[in-house]
Amino acid sequence: MARAAPSSPGDDPAARFERLYRACYTDLLGYALRRTDRPEAAADVVADVFLVAWRRIDDLPADQARPWLFGVARKVMANQHRADQRSADLAARLRQELTQVTTVEPEVPEEVGRAFRALPEADRELLRLVAWEGLTADELAIALDCTVNAARIRLHRARRRFAAALREPSLNR
Repeated sequence: MARAAPSSPGDDPAARFERLYRACYTDLLGYALRRTDRPEAAADVVADVFLVAWRRIDDLPADQARPWLFGVARKVMANQHRADQRSADLAARLRQELTQVTTVEPEVPEEVGRAFRALPEADRELLRLVAWEGLTADELAIALDCTVNAARIRLHRARRRFAAALREPSLNR
């Protein structure tokens, strides 16, 4: 069990923080590891504790810095628990709502579907965004994070490959 090094009046905040970090990091990490289910969560707790400590370095009680940090760790974990609970509640609510949603894919002749499935996924996605989702070339550019000209070129090429796939003799059986 490490003890935080005492500070003196006029002590450099960065030096004080470094001493505090070196003296308390392992203890705080152990505390968080014993109370969380994942090592990454424990590391996040410790990082958040030291972020608070840095921001409030002048408010830290010089002779009680270590227990103060444990108090911060408790609050950080309580906040994380509340956030996790809100996230789980939201996910459950969304799952419930999504059970009531139905999607209808457009009905297409089998040979059109076969030609569409023969395209690379990138082409299929471009064509879906335009045909099913109704995106314009300008909107497609935003969705693809590219210029409008690049979106138009990609769309033109995808349409050309789709037309070629429709003409394939193997599809006309």
